[in-house]
Amino acid sequence: MKKNFILFIKGFIMGIANIIPGVSGGTLAIILGIYEEFIGALSHLFSNLKKNLKFIVPIAIGMLVSIATMSNVIDYSFNHFPLATSLFFVGLVIGGIPLLTRKVKGKTDSKMIFNIIVFALTFSLVIFMACAEFIFDGGLAVSFAHMTLLGFILLFLVGILAAGTMVIPGVSGSLVLMLVGYYRPVIKTIKSLVHFDNVAHNVVIILVFGLGIVFGIVAIAKLFEYLFKKHETITYYGVLGFIYASIFAIPISLFATEDVKLIPPEIVVGVFVLIAGIFVSYKLGDK
Repeated sequence: MKKNFILFIKGFIMGIANIIPGVSGGTLAIILGIYEEFIGALSHLFSNLKKNLKFIVPIAIGMLVSIATMSNVIDYSFNHFPLATSLFFVGLVIGGIPLLTRKVKGKTDSKMIFNIIVFALTFSLVIFMACAEFIFDGGLAVSFAHMTLLGFILLFLVGILAAGTMVIPGVSGSLVLMLVGYYRPVIKTIKSLVHFDNVAHNVVIILVFGLGIVFGIVAIAKLFEYLFKKHETITYYGVLGFIYASIFAIPISLFATEDVKLIPPEIVVGVFVLIAGIFVSYKLGDK
């Protein structure tokens, strides 16, 4: 029971991450210590269905409850306390770094130069994606009003892309959707569906998008399971690049999307919640 509750809490935190631009659910899965088991369970769901469901279900419920209950809270927090909210998630990332560094500690080999190159590449990718919000100014204009076959195919592919960000650490699903112009239309469709507006059309939109997510999660989970199994050290260096970049990418994304005013009271609160975030993820990562 205690283990299920802890998994629920970890899923809850991951759920919050998936609705915030600049924050990666995959990153938090790693720093909370469930990443490898999570992708393994997804990749081999039916090979040991009972065991895998016992692990996945509490996390999935936590994520769903989080998305359903925290969307308005997070929106309010970002509108009124953007710096403090972002620093809390920076703290979550920092608190999980010791767990990751222990996994690569002492694992130096003849391919060390390649490890460093992969670290630099993944670090640069995340920073570029965060800075791209400035470049593209929120992405392209997309509308679900008059969908064609090509539009549904693109929506399915975007679903796969969004799923990848749930599995790939350091890559924010919400930010990626923003850059390709699908973030606001998807959020608007979900809100419209909740209010039972244009139900048939919205259900089709969410269904196609959801199928893309399911396909993407399974496919990319299998890829990362293979990488961890066959190329563990270099994969962890790549993951570390994602993680360290997230510390900078989250504030970059904040300043790209919000009009942040640095006032002393919020800075003080920000430092406090930063420390709180570090403590929470460090403790949960060892559970």
